[in-house]
Amino acid sequence: MFTSMRRFSFLVGLLAVLSLPVSPVLGERVWDDELKRYLTEQEMTAAEVFLTEEDALKLMFPHSDRIRKDTLRLSQDQKSLVESRIGWKFPEEVFEVHIGETGTTVDGYAILQNTIGKHKPMTYMVGVDRKGHVLNVELLVFREARGSEVRTKRFNVQYEGKTVLDPVRINRDIINISGATMSVRSMTAGVKRVLVLIDEFYLKPLGIGSDTVLAKRADRGFLFSIFGD
Repeated sequence: MFTSMRRFSFLVGLLAVLSLPVSPVLGERVWDDELKRYLTEQEMTAAEVFLTEEDALKLMFPHSDRIRKDTLRLSQDQKSLVESRIGWKFPEEVFEVHIGETGTTVDGYAILQNTIGKHKPMTYMVGVDRKGHVLNVELLVFREARGSEVRTKRFNVQYEGKTVLDPVRINRDIINISGATMSVRSMTAGVKRVLVLIDEFYLKPLGIGSDTVLAKRADRGFLFSIFGD
């Protein structure tokens, strides 16, 4: 009888332990190699908001009469084409493109991006002028423990003037930030994607895309090879 009671008490205790709620913090623990520790709950839920979408658009198109929105839906073939040009795959198939206009003239294009930094997505906007040069890059929301330096003008000014013909790659034409490598890599890849999207679906149909620029360069090189400077 005594043995049976002990077994019964053990089973009751075991069931009580199994029924205890699991801490959500422990279930979401993420190790940070650079910090050499697990991120705290506060760091995991952090979200620094720097700009609204409306504020970012004003910075992209300060002199435009109006800003209209266009929805770009990629077919599988179109998505594969963009992926081959930028060198990496992405899940999105639909992009909202903001187009700044003055009169009948297009001032530029802007796309809001959400790409993974180190552990979570960061939200930023990339503006491109009507000829395919980066106008501006603005960070709207940052959700990581480290790396928000990518919002500073002394860093993101590197992207301004870049075109789809530039590498736009970390440690090539984009200088890294120590301790924020993943954020820099993510933003850089996103800028390249926006340049390719605008080039492929807005500039090329107008006859001013990268294919036209390359053709002109090829012709110029051929003529120079014959006649010289």
